[in-house]
Amino acid sequence: MSTIKCKLRDAMTFIPAIQAPAGQGRPTLWFIFDKTKLLVKSEHGVCSLPDAGYIKASGLKPIRKLFFGLLDDQLCYAARLSPDDPLPPSCEWMDLRGLLGAIGEELFWIAGRANHLLDWDQAHRFCGRCSHPMEDNSEERAKQCPGCGLVNYPRLSPAVIVAIIKGDQILLARNKRFRAPFYSVLAGFVEPGETLEQCVQREIHEEVGLSVKNIRYFGSQPWPFPNSLMVGFVADYADGIIAVDSSEIMEAAWFSAQSLPALPFRISIAWQLIDWFAKTRKEDLF
Repeated sequence: MSTIKCKLRDAMTFIPAIQAPAGQGRPTLWFIFDKTKLLVKSEHGVCSLPDAGYIKASGLKPIRKLFFGLLDDQLCYAARLSPDDPLPPSCEWMDLRGLLGAIGEELFWIAGRANHLLDWDQAHRFCGRCSHPMEDNSEERAKQCPGCGLVNYPRLSPAVIVAIIKGDQILLARNKRFRAPFYSVLAGFVEPGETLEQCVQREIHEEVGLSVKNIRYFGSQPWPFPNSLMVGFVADYADGIIAVDSSEIMEAAWFSAQSLPALPFRISIAWQLIDWFAKTRKEDLF
């Protein structure tokens, strides 16, 4: 497919919301997903999201509609399509990761929020305690069982991601799950009963056999594939020789700022950690 560019207005403001404001005829954007693939209109190499007028004219019938906020004056709905709903010729499914450089960072995170909420909505259609159909709570983003009262909120899966520093070098690794052959910093999900710092220590030891010290907070980022919250840290190498866990890590090595390999997307906190390392070593990735 040709390079995709997306029409996007400057200085947009997104406001999360649960209930759509009253009034008819408000402009509407539709974030329609099939798993992690977003439905986009594509015309002359330019993509855009379907609006209310296009949805009506094309005969598309979104199901499991979920209002989740306003982008300036536009209502934002997340939805799915019925499996037998044919796509118009001007529409196609595009993987959300593949749209990273095409739809703009702000719209990417809004689409990620929509995908996160749709995944939660699909996974909590029925009560996990008594199997009764769940109902939406009108006052907060939650689902409540009318039978036993169980309440489910959108799931967040916390994960740590850490840059390990050894003098003028950073540890980077290739994970078997990476679709592209790039290197990144180490990451892993937090287990029940762990602090974030304990998770950092455990994941590093499990994946590369190293010990670290001086763990400090860097920043955080949602990662909607489907529901992660990445919590970034920087840690100093303390002890050990690299011994990769072959079940997840293909290879790992120390790199200087002058010899960095292929890296993750610039929008990711992984890239931000590596860029921070390079800049503190007087080397700018740009």
